[in-house]
Amino acid sequence: MNTISEPSILIGRRRRKHSDEFKVQVVAACSQPGVSIAAVSMAHGVNANLARRWIFDASGARDRVPVQEDRAVETASPKLALPPPFVPASLPPSPPLSEIRVELRRGAMAISVTWPVGAASECAAWMRELLR
Repeated sequence: MNTISEPSILIGRRRRKHSDEFKVQVVAACSQPGVSIAAVSMAHGVNANLARRWIFDASGARDRVPVQEDRAVETASPKLALPPPFVPASLPPSPPLSEIRVELRRGAMAISVTWPVGAASECAAWMRELLR
C-alpha cells in the first residue's frame, strides 16, 4: 500500500489574498488611457481576469439594475439606468460608382490602377495573379 507522507504534496496551492490598497493600485493603473489590462496585470503578478473583476467591482456595475426594452425597471437613482438601445440611422444614397480604384503596395513596388465597374471580375482576377 502506498501512502503520501510528504507535506509539500498535501499542502497544494493556496489562494492568495490581496489587500484593498493593492486592488486600488491595479485598478488605477488599468484605468489610464491607452494601457493594456493584460500588461498591467502581468506587471503586478495577477491574472488579467482577476484585474477585470476588480475593475468591474470598482465601477459599481454589480449594483446597477438592468433596464429591459419590453418593460421599464425603476431604479433608486437615474444615473443607474442603462443607455437606450442602438438606433440605426439612414444615410443619403451615395452616387453610383463609375470606376474601381486600387492602390497596391508590395515592398518597394507601388501600383495605382483604375478599372471600370463593369469589369470588376477581370480586376479581381488580375489582382489575384499579381499578388501570388
